[in-house]
Amino acid sequence: MQPLVSIIIPVYNAERFLRETLDSLVEQTYKHFEVICVDDGSTDKSLEILREYNQKDSRFRFIEQNNQYAGVARNNGLKVACGKYIMFLDSDDLFEKKMLFTLVKIAERKKIDILFFWILSF
Repeated sequence: MQPLVSIIIPVYNAERFLRETLDSLVEQTYKHFEVICVDDGSTDKSLEILREYNQKDSRFRFIEQNNQYAGVARNNGLKVACGKYIMFLDSDDLFEKKMLFTLVKIAERKKIDILFFWILSF
């Protein structure tokens, strides 16, 4: 079964925050999603963390590329995304537990193609 939501995360030397970001996705109440992390030539332990999550949960995939910056990483993630809906998340951001559930519910009920929403800084 294909995921309904593809979440694309460009990753560059994000070791400090990456686990917290990925854990916020593991903890989602809505489970029908995939995560595509694009490692953009990290020199820290980011790639090791991505491998760890990939081994624990098949919804977490990763791509390796030479450093080409976040825009290229996002586009490369788009090339392999399978979801009806695409979301971009930075490697130092978090989703609240019901974030995906709420967004999918709104998108499906209203039959909308693009959904924008506010974020909270912390």
